Amino acid sequence: MAGHYVIAGKAVPNHLIAIGFLSAYAAVGGYFALKPKAPQPATPPIKASSADEENFIKEFLKAAEEKQ
Repeated sequence: MAGHYVIAGKAVPNHLIAIGFLSAYAAVGGYFALKPKAPQPATPPIKASSADEENFIKEFLKAAEEKQ
């Protein structure tokens, strides 16, 4: 039979150690893959050079949405 390691006084077969490491690796990968993401803003930020320009852009977008 294949080898084994003695862990805490018990003989643990190599294949069980390998299964344990692969399972732990898959569990950690699944955790990070399924972790909730931070919510993204609905619209991109407005990069205006002044407050007047920003207000104009907001009003323009508001008017364009009302037309639709």
